[in-house]
Amino acid sequence: MRPNVVITGVSTGIGLDAARLLIERGYRVFGSVRSQVDADRVGAALGPHFTPLLFDVTDEAAIATAAEKVRDAIGDEGLCALVNNSGISGAGPLMHFPLDEMRKMFEVNVFGLLAVTQAFLPLLGARRDCPHPPGRIINISSISGGLVFPFVGAYGASKHAVEALTDGLRRELGLYNIHVIAIEPGNIRTPIWEKSAGTDARYARTDYAPILEKLPPIMAEMVRRADPVERVSVAIHKAITAPRPKTRYPLTWLWPFSRVLGDRVLDRMMRRAMGLS
Repeated sequence: MRPNVVITGVSTGIGLDAARLLIERGYRVFGSVRSQVDADRVGAALGPHFTPLLFDVTDEAAIATAAEKVRDAIGDEGLCALVNNSGISGAGPLMHFPLDEMRKMFEVNVFGLLAVTQAFLPLLGARRDCPHPPGRIINISSISGGLVFPFVGAYGASKHAVEALTDGLRRELGLYNIHVIAIEPGNIRTPIWEKSAGTDARYARTDYAPILEKLPPIMAEMVRRADPVERVSVAIHKAITAPRPKTRYPLTWLWPFSRVLGDRVLDRMMRRAMGLS
């Protein structure tokens, strides 16, 4: 019998690779996609131990339908894990960042995460007299959940909210012995960072324009030196299988380093690196 896992956002990147690795290691994966085309493509790539779920994390009715589909499929087996991976990014100076884009980012990265978690919690064991062991919730956060870089403040704000939700859920769901874990990658080679602020014409008439024009080669070098997506997948598997999982898995040295240096030192380093002095 294969343990059951739900992963959101399996069309590309971290979600797709995590689904691949978990299936290879003996799991049955239910993964969310937003179109039938993606469902067919991912299903063909991952094989018979993958089941696509058609929903957007901002659509509560579709999430509820997906949760019912999973419940019908697994019965009393329950879920051993929910991996909240779906997310979107955006870049630009906060002084000019469109508020509707920031709201959309929070709808996906924050409210969508909580909506999915609420829908699947009964299958993870958050109920009286549950017939199966409690599952785990794994939230894909980011270094931006602890350290905010210039021009990705909106994204960082959403990931700080993910960190807060992770802490709150972990402490509350102790009632059911459900572990809630954050994974905090640094730069990972995925499509999420393909769009950079440096190519956004909306900021061309701002005081930040000369700085933003220099960003594309910096971003390209960051992508070149980024960690492979498999590093996150391995951390997800570890968070699912560890007898006593950590509360968070930071995957970059910047996470502990940032706590040592302090705000003023970090401010000076970032301004100098980005030409903001």
